Amino acid sequence: MMQNRTHTCGELRLSDAGKQVKISGWMENVRVVSANLAFVVVRDFYGTTQVVAETEDMVNTFKAITKESTISVEGTVRERDSKTDKMATGDIEIVPAKVEVLGRCQHSELPFQINRSREADEAQRLKYRYLDLRNPAVKKNIILRCNVVAALRKSMTEHGFLEITTPILTASSPEGARDYLVPARNHPGKFYALPQAPQQFKQLLMTSGFDRYFQIAPCFRDEDAR
Repeated sequence: MMQNRTHTCGELRLSDAGKQVKISGWMENVRVVSANLAFVVVRDFYGTTQVVAETEDMVNTFKAITKESTISVEGTVRERDSKTDKMATGDIEIVPAKVEVLGRCQHSELPFQINRSREADEAQRLKYRYLDLRNPAVKKNIILRCNVVAALRKSMTEHGFLEITTPILTASSPEGARDYLVPARNHPGKFYALPQAPQQFKQLLMTSGFDRYFQIAPCFRDEDAR
C-alpha cells in the first residue's frame, strides 16, 4: 500500500490539519447519518482514521463499497469537532475529495467481525486466517514475539555471542521419541528427520573453537500421547 499513501492510518495528528493527504487501507465500517453525511473508518496495519463524507455523491460512493474492501482516500485533514481518545488519530478526520477501490471484498457479510475474531469458532478463524490476523489484538501478539526475539538477539550479541543455526533436518537416528519425518523429494522412500541429539552440533562448534553462540530454534513435536 505504500505507493498509494502519503501517511498511514495511525500517523495523522492535529498538527497535520489543513494538509492534503492520501491514505490506504481496509474500509472497516460505514455509519450513514443522512443522505449527505456519513462517517467511515479506514484501517491499515498501523491504526485507524475517520473519514467524513459530506455530499450525497460521496455518501453513495462509500455505501456501494463492501466492508473490508481495500480503498484509497485522498482529501484534507481537519480537526474533529468531537474528539476521541479511543484511537490515536482521534483529534482529526479526513474530508475526502477522491475515493478509489483498490480491491473489492466480494462478500457482503464476513464470517466474523474482525475486532472480535478471537470469539469466533476456531475452525472459522483458521479457514479465514487472513481476516483473523487483521484483528489488532491478534496482530499485537505477533508484533510482541518479533520484539522479544529482536531484544534477545540484541542482548546476546552485545555480550559477545554469535547466532549460529545448526541443521534442522538430518539423517534419521531413531531413539526414544518418535522421529519427525519429512519425505526426501529426490529419493523416494527416504526421509529427513529432526536431529534427536542436537547437542552433537553444539559439541562440534565447541570443538572448533566457537566460544559463545546461541540459536533461536523452531519447535517441532511428534510424540505419542503419554
